[in-house]
Amino acid sequence: MKGWTGYILRVNLTDKTWKKESFTEEFAQKWVGGRGFAAKILFDELKPGIDPLGPENKLVVALGPISGIPAPNTGKAVVAAKSPLTGFYGDGNLGTHVASQLRKAGYDALIVEGAAAKPTLLYIEDEKVEFQSAEEVWGKGTFVTNEWIYARHPKSTGVLNIGQAGENKVLYSVIRSMEGRAAGRPGIGAVMGSKLLKAIVVKGTKTIPQERAEEMKTIGIEGLKKARELDQKSGWSKQSTDAVLAWCNEVNGLPVQNMRKTTHPEAFKVDGERLNDARIATYGCPNCTMHCGITIEDKEGHESELDYENIGMLGPNVNVFDLKQVGSLNYLCDDYGLDTISAGSVLGFYADAIERGATTGDFKFGDAEKGKALLGQIARREGKVGNLLADGTLRMGKAWGKDSVNYAMQVKGLEMAAYNCKSIPGQALAFGVAPIGGHHREAWIITFELKHSTRESYGPEKAAKVIELQRIRGGLFELLVACRFPWVEVGYELENYPRFFNAVTGLNWTLEDFWKTADRAYAMIKLHYLREFPNATRKDDYPPAVWFDKANADTEGAQKGVVLDYGKYDSMLQHYYDQRGYDQRGIPTKELLAKLGIQKEAAEVEKYAKLS
Repeated sequence: MKGWTGYILRVNLTDKTWKKESFTEEFAQKWVGGRGFAAKILFDELKPGIDPLGPENKLVVALGPISGIPAPNTGKAVVAAKSPLTGFYGDGNLGTHVASQLRKAGYDALIVEGAAAKPTLLYIEDEKVEFQSAEEVWGKGTFVTNEWIYARHPKSTGVLNIGQAGENKVLYSVIRSMEGRAAGRPGIGAVMGSKLLKAIVVKGTKTIPQERAEEMKTIGIEGLKKARELDQKSGWSKQSTDAVLAWCNEVNGLPVQNMRKTTHPEAFKVDGERLNDARIATYGCPNCTMHCGITIEDKEGHESELDYENIGMLGPNVNVFDLKQVGSLNYLCDDYGLDTISAGSVLGFYADAIERGATTGDFKFGDAEKGKALLGQIARREGKVGNLLADGTLRMGKAWGKDSVNYAMQVKGLEMAAYNCKSIPGQALAFGVAPIGGHHREAWIITFELKHSTRESYGPEKAAKVIELQRIRGGLFELLVACRFPWVEVGYELENYPRFFNAVTGLNWTLEDFWKTADRAYAMIKLHYLREFPNATRKDDYPPAVWFDKANADTEGAQKGVVLDYGKYDSMLQHYYDQRGYDQRGIPTKELLAKLGIQKEAAEVEKYAKLS
């Protein structure tokens, strides 16, 4: 088998044991890597109903066949587990030297099971696995933890760690790496914390297996040069992802005041131009030539690395338009190990609930200083407020009652990213049907919708575009594993990725082959969901109710009075199901599962819920 190491490292923290396990070429080709490996492993090894924060849950770090090999943006790894936030499969990807080091150590995936008796650092170096004490940095933030690790290991070492939020099992805590990389929005950091696993450190000395290594070296380096050339030509890195903020404000798609509003006259103060002006440093992932991590000096003088999502959710969504203050909120999230998107949503929802009278408190929109204090309370689960806000918007809304859940900006428990879609139906659908909850990573169709389609349409073309982008963004790139930015942001051709895959594996795949594999991974995640929630309905694929509420429509501007239409949304959702081969509930049919070759998994699910 070429292109894969053929091995998985399984580590048990309870009894401090480990073993090297092989997998077959059939498994490799069926699931490819990354999300595919993680979804299959967790489905096979987790019993439905287990406590996500119990020792029965497992943390999977999964790589793909091009992970770590020099080519555009291949320094990525997938982290996955049963989500404590959503209650079913959750994952995320991040840039990290783990991508290359774990493969050089001889593994395509790491499975961590059980729970340690005391704070632990897991050290992996080829066939050496050590369970080292992390008591010295338990209770510390991710920046101090990184410094502590790098004082003992080279900067090229692969590192994953958590902050106080993960330690205290905040349900949207993330795993961190390097300067500003983070992943695992559905609370994968809390899973590490529940296992008393402070950090994973990886060093490898072997060669990553490749069938046609010289060819891969040539086309990989060519690709890196091309991606850099395209970036320099377009100027994308000048503003990075925050270039979209001004546009979202212009087209009434910005998250303002817990997404009650879609535009704000002060939004320009935190846009990409202002971010570029304030830049003091730039960071990127391994094997990246178009660095997106623009760093500014925050209000307290820290270096804070920003992008659009954290600016949108910690800025306009809480009515904070001071870029340095947004930087401070972001820095605290990064240090504590809080997901910035969910944290911004939680703060916005809390201020909204106080304003509506659903709860009491002294936090108001625009109060950055109080927001900082709240982030600390959340990370420490301090007091009644900190403890509740640590559980995310869905649980907050249920606790407050008074229809508060309708104002929680989440899907399936996962807070949505920084796009206000009450007048953008296609992107609302993309959030609704994202497999792990309200994530923008899966299908970002907002530019297609507003530039190449009819904004008001709820037609089948939008469902088709969501599926197309899911296969690319949540499929191809999450399986290989690589960053989508060269393709989506600067136009690096998608056809290059099968070339990389074929050079590494010796196979002869086309993009169509990846679409089937992507569909298989999506169907598998749906089976995870149905097994945990056997009474699932199509309503689970709806965005927040407030987006359909006429009382929440814009009162001025181009989208005055416009909100989503329930009947039309449901019709568009059915277009998605029909094109996907899903039933009326949004679950893959037996016929589709048979075509995808996952009948065995379907039979397992039928012990808990009926399939069509």
